[in-house]
Amino acid sequence: MRPEKQTIVAELKQKLQATPYVILADFTGLNVEGFTQLRERLLKVNARAMVVKNSLLRLTLKELKMPDLNGALQGPTAMIFGGGEMSAVASVLKKFFKEFEKLKIKAGILDRAVLGADQINVLADLPSREVLRAQLLGLLLAPASRFVRLLNTPSSQFVQLLRAKSEKAA
Repeated sequence: MRPEKQTIVAELKQKLQATPYVILADFTGLNVEGFTQLRERLLKVNARAMVVKNSLLRLTLKELKMPDLNGALQGPTAMIFGGGEMSAVASVLKKFFKEFEKLKIKAGILDRAVLGADQINVLADLPSREVLRAQLLGLLLAPASRFVRLLNTPSSQFVQLLRAKSEKAA
């Protein structure tokens, strides 16, 4: 392999080892201005996009013993990766696709598991991690708050009874 290609493969290895997910997209018909706009939107969710050569990405995935994506490695390929939440990145990609109709999600890898385009679209519809945590906390606290209300019910009824008696006596 030529030294330039070895350098590119080494860079791809470094990026793939540092990220928990990778999304591959077909950007056919997207001009430089559109791709720049996509990169700007992805930076807001702590992600990056880069154009990769399929053969070099295939070689890199093989060397890292990552899942085989040969079916997705055809045509122009953009590799989206980063340290942010995959659902936020998928949401940005989904909105970008609706707006420009030029980007098509091919596949992805999350924790060494292959995801199809439809699975990535499902991730795009999920709420953020903070919202999910708040919902979970609400579910966990609901039984405790109901229990406290149940414990307070007899004493509040007793107080209401005393108030009614004092008003009736007065």
